[in-house]
Formats: sequence, structure tokens, C-alpha cells
Amino acid sequence: MSDVSDRLSMGFSCVGHFYSHLFAPIFFTLVPLALEQELGLSHGETVALIVAGNLLYGLAAPLAGWLGDRWSTIGIMTIFFIGTGFGMVMAGTAETPFGIALWLAVTGLFGSIYHPVGIAWLVRVSVNAGTVLGINGIFGGLGPALAAVMTGFFIDAFGWRSAYIVPGAVIILSGFLFLGLVAKGWILEPTGDRKPSPAVSRGEMFRVYAILAFTMTCGGLIYHATGPALPKAFSLDFGTTGASVYTVSFLVGIVYATAGLVQVLGGRLADSFPVRRIYLISFLLQVPVLAFAGTLGGTALVAAAVIMVSLNTSGLPAENMLIARYTPPDRRGFVYGLKVRHRQRHHQSRRHPRRHALRHDRRFSRRLRRHSAVAGRGGRGAATR
Repeated sequence: MSDVSDRLSMGFSCVGHFYSHLFAPIFFTLVPLALEQELGLSHGETVALIVAGNLLYGLAAPLAGWLGDRWSTIGIMTIFFIGTGFGMVMAGTAETPFGIALWLAVTGLFGSIYHPVGIAWLVRVSVNAGTVLGINGIFGGLGPALAAVMTGFFIDAFGWRSAYIVPGAVIILSGFLFLGLVAKGWILEPTGDRKPSPAVSRGEMFRVYAILAFTMTCGGLIYHATGPALPKAFSLDFGTTGASVYTVSFLVGIVYATAGLVQVLGGRLADSFPVRRIYLISFLLQVPVLAFAGTLGGTALVAAAVIMVSLNTSGLPAENMLIARYTPPDRRGFVYGLKVRHRQRHHQSRRHPRRHALRHDRRFSRRLRRHSAVAGRGGRGAATR
């Protein structure tokens, strides 16, 4: 039964990763394609509705990880499925901007559970951690990819509300299925690592933490700035009406689907070569791509976006392996939660989303060039011994 439990745990961890990356990409796809017109707000004012949700997604992650470490991984994951789905359904039924913002905040709160708890869970039940984390990354990449595509379909076929209500209902049903398998004993609480990590000294552990704190700040800044920027950038070139809705959502989907697939390659490389080397290379390769992407438009920008998002996420399996290797198993959830918060903190504190969006058109290329420098600094940090 242990092998069955491990396989089901991997499956639900991957599905949970997909679900955790739905609510924000759905929103950022809805903003230029439906919500601005529906609510009568500017782009910046509409984007501001998700500020609380994004903030809670990071702030609550360490607490969620701590609860997973101290209480129950299975119990916390059950709360994740049902709570995230409920918040999305209610966001789709909200009638006012305040109501939308409130339920997006609830969704962000419950969505914060996945990364600290789900990744720590996955590491415990896997043998080839890099490859498994890479496969898990596919599902994380498919979240934004399919969110963009299905949002375009739902807007055209049933209206913007269905883009939250239908996925939310599916997530709730998944939560009850998960709960049923736990009740039948098919999914068990993990009690230890299938492949224990070698012991490390406290000095080495804190030195690696210091390096990762810097590199995760750089990577998080780049990733979280890309999410809201791509749908808007693509809509400026391809439009926001009729068939253009499908075009924009499909192109954003292609970007994130490809990035998810590239994570498998990054994971396999991390299993086969020194993890730190793979992590370093993933940063250095971003520098020229980000610098060049700021000068492009149309289909050339789409191609550059595929490459830059893929490079940004390709190092995530190596990053999570480093955290798992240098963290005691009973504290991994909390440390993964700190990682989520740390990756988001710089983006949220230094760049208010509303002001950022209001100046989007004239600052997009300049921002990409600045992020090229950020990737370079992250590479130097990853190279530190």
C-alpha cells in the first residue's frame, strides 16, 4: 500500500501544483480581455483587485508550511483543495470590485498552502527528486498555460464569471476525491524520506540559505513581473476583441506550457550533474534573452517570451533540491514557505501593481532590460561558493 500511496501522493501533488497556478493567470488574462470593460475601471485599477490575493499567497505560505510540518501534510492539502476551489467559485459570483478583491484574497490565502506543503510532500515520497520536481513543474506550467486558453474560451462562450466558477468547482470535487482516498487508507501520511539526504553542518546549511535568499529574490522578481505583463503586451500587438481574445490567451498558454516542459529537462540535468552548476547556468542564460526581448514586438516577442520564461523556471527543480538537501525533513514545509514569501516580497514591496500597470506601455521594454541585470546578479550569487 505504501507504493500506491506514494504514486497517488505524487499525482495529487502534481494536480495541486496545476490548481495553485490558476487563480492569478485567469485574472491577468481577464483584465485586458473582459474585466476592464465589465467594471468600467482602468487597467491599473483592475489589476489592483488582486493585490490582497497575491500578498496573502506569499505571506501565509510560511504558516501553511509550518502547519504541514507540525500537524498533517494530508490534512493541510485537503484544506488547500477545498478552500482554493471555494474562493474561486465565490470570486466568479461577486458583483462588485470589492467582492472580487475579497474572494481573490480568500483564494490567495488557501492557494498559499500548495508550494510549502505540496513540494515538501513530493520530495518526501520521491527517489529521483530532480526528475519528479521537473514533472511537477510541467503541471505548474500548465496552470498558467491552460488558464489563459480556457479563460479566452469561457469569456467567449459563457462570460467571464465562468472562468472562475467552473475551475473552482472542479478543484472542490478534487478535494473531496482526495479526502475519500485518505479515508480509505489509499493515501497515507508520509513518515520519512524515501531517499534520505546526507547530513550537512549548520554552517554549510546557513551559507547555502544566504545564497538562495539572494538568487530567489532575483528569480522571483523576474517571474512575478512576467505574469501580468505578457497578456497586456500581447494584447497591444494582437488586439482584445473577437478572434484576438483567443490569440492572446493561446499565445500566453504556449509560453507557460513550454516553460513547464523545459522544467523536466532542468530536473533531469539536476539529477545527473552538480545541482549548483545547473542552478547557475539557468540564471546566466537569462541575461541576454531578457535584454534582447525588450526590443521586440509581435511574433518575435512571443518567441522571446517562450525562451525567457522557460529559462526562468528551468532552474526551479535544482533550487528545490538544494533546499531539500540542506533542510531537516521536519522543517522543509516552513522553509519552502519562506521561499515563496521571499520570492514575492521584492516584487510586491518595490513595485505597487496599480502604478506599475498604469505605466505599462512605455516601461515594458525598459523593465525587461532591468530584469536582465537582475538575472546577471542572480547568476553571480549562484556562483558564490
